[in-house]
Amino acid sequence: MKILTVVGARPQFIKAAVVSRAIKREKVLKEVIVHTGQHYDENMSEVFFDELDIPKPDYHLGIGGGSHGAMTGRQIEAIEGVLLQERPDWVLVYGDTNSTLAGALAAAKLNIKIAHVEAGLRSFNRRMPEEINRILTDHASSLLLAPTETAVKNLRLEGIESDRVCLVGDVMYDASLYYRERASMPAALKNEGLTSGSFVLATIHRAENTDSPEKLRGILSGLGQSTDLVILPLHPRTRTRLEEFDISVPPNIRVIDPVGYLEMVWLEENCRVVATDSGGVQKEAYFFKKPCITLRGETEWVELVNSGWNVLVGSDLAEIGKALRTRSSNPDYAYFYGSGAAGDEVVKVLLT
Repeated sequence: MKILTVVGARPQFIKAAVVSRAIKREKVLKEVIVHTGQHYDENMSEVFFDELDIPKPDYHLGIGGGSHGAMTGRQIEAIEGVLLQERPDWVLVYGDTNSTLAGALAAAKLNIKIAHVEAGLRSFNRRMPEEINRILTDHASSLLLAPTETAVKNLRLEGIESDRVCLVGDVMYDASLYYRERASMPAALKNEGLTSGSFVLATIHRAENTDSPEKLRGILSGLGQSTDLVILPLHPRTRTRLEEFDISVPPNIRVIDPVGYLEMVWLEENCRVVATDSGGVQKEAYFFKKPCITLRGETEWVELVNSGWNVLVGSDLAEIGKALRTRSSNPDYAYFYGSGAAGDEVVKVLLT
């Protein structure tokens, strides 16, 4: 059986690596990896693949930049060419990027079966391009590999047949367990004297926050109320907007350049609390049993809010400051995301 995997961004490679390791253990399976090139990332060098034990892509399409429609259209055309050449039995897609949707649509037009990892996630905010990508990919897929019970419920409420849906757990939980032993402190912080639990980890990258001077200023002012040092690996878009809007960074915030995945794992495991607008980082905070403050008005990971591990504060500086002062203890831990064997479960379902 041949499986063609489509990925387009660094986080998707990390997710796909979990399943690729499980695929390698099955002699009857062959995997072909296609990188659309959606996100150019200078950290995705030979070292990236070697350090993280990630298979290198068989195809690199080099399609990134431009509007959402133009990018997705070009990706569909290029992926279709690869599919016609490789003739896989399954196309495997991850998450909610334009590459995810392009892979699904290209496969659907050729009547090739589609398996969607992280199916069923919903923010219920259709202004987000990611939400549209998720919904369309789910409804085009033959097999919906859901990470949580909430995701399964979402799919059922949308009328998707239950025999297309499988609860497999979350591949990012697998990844956190696999990589935590390899994690390392960012080089920029080695002389800071950081100790575990002594700092706040913050990330800000979503356009809804970075492109609004009011929201960006509110978030930074809120983080500025922390009595702990705040470590902020600064996304390039956020840095550009800070300069454009002439927004100063409070003195308790230590800005560093973007970090690699293993360094991010170290920061997540050693911080006191996480403040983020990233969906993935919210979840990783939970994997490492850290309370999370989400700088958005909604989240795909509603079980974390319902259980008390996560709180939604948006860009309200008073709410951010309050959360930073009070988010120090955690409720009971529940294994919402499986046992750490989601990659094996994905492969098991594909085989059967």
